[in-house]
Amino acid sequence: MLKTGLCATLMLSAAPVLANDSVIQATGDAKQWAIQTGDYANTRYSELSQITRENVGNLQVAWTFSTGVLRGHEGSPLVIDGIMYVHTPFPNNVYALDLNQDGKIIWRYEPKQNPDVIGVMCCDTVNRGVAYADGMIFLHQADTTVVALDAKTGEVKWSVQNGDPAAGQTNTATVLPVKDKVLVGISGGEFGVRGHVTAYDMKTGAQVWRAFSTGPDAEMLVDPEKTMVLGKPVGKDSSLQSWEGDQWQIGGGTTWGWYSYDPELDLVYYGTGNPSTWNPSQRPGDNKWSMTIMARDPDTGMAKWMYQKTPHDEWDYDGVNENILVDQEIDGQMRKLLVNFDRNGFAYTMDRESGELLVAKKYDPAVNWASEVNMDKDSDQYGRPQVVAQYSTAQNGEDTNTTGVCPAALGSKDQQPGSFSPRTGLFYVPTNHVCMDYEPYRVSYSAGQPYVGATLSMYPAPNSHGGMGNFIAWDATKGEIKWSLPEQFSVWSGALATAGDVVFYGTLEGYLKAVDAESGKELFRFKTPSGVIGNVMTYEHNGKQYVGVLSGVGGWAGIGLAAGLTNPNEGLGAVGGYAALSDYTRLGGQLTVFALPN
Repeated sequence: MLKTGLCATLMLSAAPVLANDSVIQATGDAKQWAIQTGDYANTRYSELSQITRENVGNLQVAWTFSTGVLRGHEGSPLVIDGIMYVHTPFPNNVYALDLNQDGKIIWRYEPKQNPDVIGVMCCDTVNRGVAYADGMIFLHQADTTVVALDAKTGEVKWSVQNGDPAAGQTNTATVLPVKDKVLVGISGGEFGVRGHVTAYDMKTGAQVWRAFSTGPDAEMLVDPEKTMVLGKPVGKDSSLQSWEGDQWQIGGGTTWGWYSYDPELDLVYYGTGNPSTWNPSQRPGDNKWSMTIMARDPDTGMAKWMYQKTPHDEWDYDGVNENILVDQEIDGQMRKLLVNFDRNGFAYTMDRESGELLVAKKYDPAVNWASEVNMDKDSDQYGRPQVVAQYSTAQNGEDTNTTGVCPAALGSKDQQPGSFSPRTGLFYVPTNHVCMDYEPYRVSYSAGQPYVGATLSMYPAPNSHGGMGNFIAWDATKGEIKWSLPEQFSVWSGALATAGDVVFYGTLEGYLKAVDAESGKELFRFKTPSGVIGNVMTYEHNGKQYVGVLSGVGGWAGIGLAAGLTNPNEGLGAVGGYAALSDYTRLGGQLTVFALPN
């Protein structure tokens, strides 16, 4: 086995004084699953090893739980101190289940939200799960209400409104508890929402700071001399200079993805989404700082470094995917790395302390919108993708109907998180293998109304295996695919790697699959009642290891089924591309838990 990786969980637990002690303690216990991404480093790796490559084929269904809600089920349950916390899509119910009493419901939280919020949620009514810290469960509802619940009783400790659904501001993401704060993002890039990240006091819900993705330095919490971009100071009002007029005020850059934290460096990492509108000719310039990886001080919100992956995005390649933190050797030197699999089809390996770009390579060979990322540090193009003119959607400042763009707007990977195994040193990545035709059109902004400005159609990448997805193993130090498993549909499930050298993921048809971490050989499959867009998790209870996954088809890829849409151009182009999915699965909402037989 390769020993190039260090377990990020162990690495990050070395500095508990800086982090939230309850989160560090809970995530340091492999028997629990205490944060959506497995640990602060977003590795989605478990030290549990009872289930191995030799016996995983014997897995059986141990028990199930119906959520009582249809639509897309993203995220995963948490398990803390013998209690499992299960969430649902809108209306965002939360259940606490007693694992010592066959999953008996201890308490339930059923918020009363205005159903009008559904009409301003992009790409299904999903929610990516709850978070835990200091004896509380934190939920960010679709209507942007942030709620702190007592983990034992479900009592509401505090709640705060983070945005305004009437202006298109909603939420689909989880939150990140860091130290004495809860970090919260915002959705709504397709409604011209100006993105931001907000820190709330964990005990009271009081707002501590808010950092916008676009606009003046003071509102972005950027120091023009100290905030760095690829080794250089960002400069004064860098965002304002990259937008025409006041377009930045409705410029997108929303923050609906995943967050990670390094306690040793005391930095939080996250990504910002697409600029608004999708029609690029209406917003000339680089549109900073949409499409950007941010590194911030969690106490003050001040940005330490930033890197924009897709300047002047022309294809809706949101930059919100997870940043996985690992220590690995690269070019003969151990480095503190940040690895990001972006929607734009490039995988980025960066020094997470300085923001230095080390590797940028395509992780799907179908990617064609750019030839490469310029890695010449002496060039004024350093770090920029080299756009292929044929696939630009705004050539010479004019709207251009563009065909054959790869990847499609949902990216080579959407938000579904990858995993990392320190035993192999490899990353395991669910991907989309989808291309698109893109027709931009002029659109006017009106608060709370769609602000898209493009019509899309999607289809499998041509000259390939005919399917719409792959599940890959990736070497981030070299920028190479080690193995790739073709799938009929996009892989929209979060991966899980374990010390048993098994990697789990789910498929849109509804299968939970287990593969060998080194070879990719399929070892187990089981078809759950509905398509899997949830993230696989694992825990141990009474000496037995369990693997759990939510099934319930939906999300952007499954929006046709979830919302009953039939026009091929609906669902921002996904309905036609995934029309065949209805031949394989139907709506559902179930947790399925697996274990080895006694």
